[in-house]
Amino acid sequence: MEENKFVLSDVVVLNENEDSITILDQTQLPAKEVYETITEEEALIDAIKKLKVRGAPAIGVAAAFGVYVCVSRTASSITSPDVLESHFQRIAGRIRASRPTAVNLAWAIERMTSVFHRFLVGLSEIKQEDFARLKYSLREEAIRIKNEDIAMCRQIGENGVSLISQGSRILTHCNAGHLAVSRYGTALAPIYRAQELGLNPRVYADETRPLLQGARLTAYELMKFGVDTTLVCDNMAASLMSQGMIDMVMVGCDRVASNGDVANKIGTCGLAVLANYFHVPFYVLGPSSTFDVHTPTGKDIVIEQRPTFEVTDLHYAHRMAPEGVKVYNPAFDVTPASLVTAYITERGIFNHVKDLF
Repeated sequence: MEENKFVLSDVVVLNENEDSITILDQTQLPAKEVYETITEEEALIDAIKKLKVRGAPAIGVAAAFGVYVCVSRTASSITSPDVLESHFQRIAGRIRASRPTAVNLAWAIERMTSVFHRFLVGLSEIKQEDFARLKYSLREEAIRIKNEDIAMCRQIGENGVSLISQGSRILTHCNAGHLAVSRYGTALAPIYRAQELGLNPRVYADETRPLLQGARLTAYELMKFGVDTTLVCDNMAASLMSQGMIDMVMVGCDRVASNGDVANKIGTCGLAVLANYFHVPFYVLGPSSTFDVHTPTGKDIVIEQRPTFEVTDLHYAHRMAPEGVKVYNPAFDVTPASLVTAYITERGIFNHVKDLF
């Protein structure tokens, strides 16, 4: 896959001096592109919780770079292996706990932790040259995680484009494109590849209440790439499908259980039910790092509950619900494996998730 025709800086970047990372603050899109420099774990945790950086792969990359930067900046004077391990685990644990559903966050932290534990083997004292070696190892692993993400998303696009024909009409939900990963995207990667091949796909982007990632982010990046994009409210999907206006649904995933159940942005399960009823193929796209062999079923996935103001106030000119009303605001829902037509990963297209593990 060639580089995208539009240039939008990677959403997570390790700065040249390597003592900070820069993220694209996605809460301010599409009105303006604002980049924020992060040097401390508190700021990174805040950015992840407030969705300044979002999308399972991008969160994993941010976590990996964040561990490297935070440890590098704060642990250089520690000489005791036990104290250093306690310090590392505190940083890694706090970042890991910032969002519970996206498996890539825990996956990236575990990889950084493994590098750290290999470094500690046989050390009774931490000297400066030892710490320099640790920094190098953590940096290399974080960069490796990002580069792997780029390569995986590129291959997801190559695999998924085989399902797209000239003028295919594709419904998406939330944002699983360039803004959610290091580059290319997951659910949007085949669409970008189709556009490059001259297949002229037509995309219907769900607005994705209550945070409007489809309206603010997916429509934004697809239009910059020149893709024919139509924004629709979430409750319009059934109308589109009943009129035969949708050829397929492509969505990303924050975690896929070992039985194939899929956790993704709230509203995804409803789309899967509709697609099943109207006989529309429903595809789940994501890197293999999002498939969690340690989670047996969707019932075992922790679903994050978000603040009430996202439903009552956020993105409105004034409050749109009565004071004191109770609000139910889960960030994700779980789609049963039986409603998934196929899983598209960098390894290929699989009708059953067991073929992937």
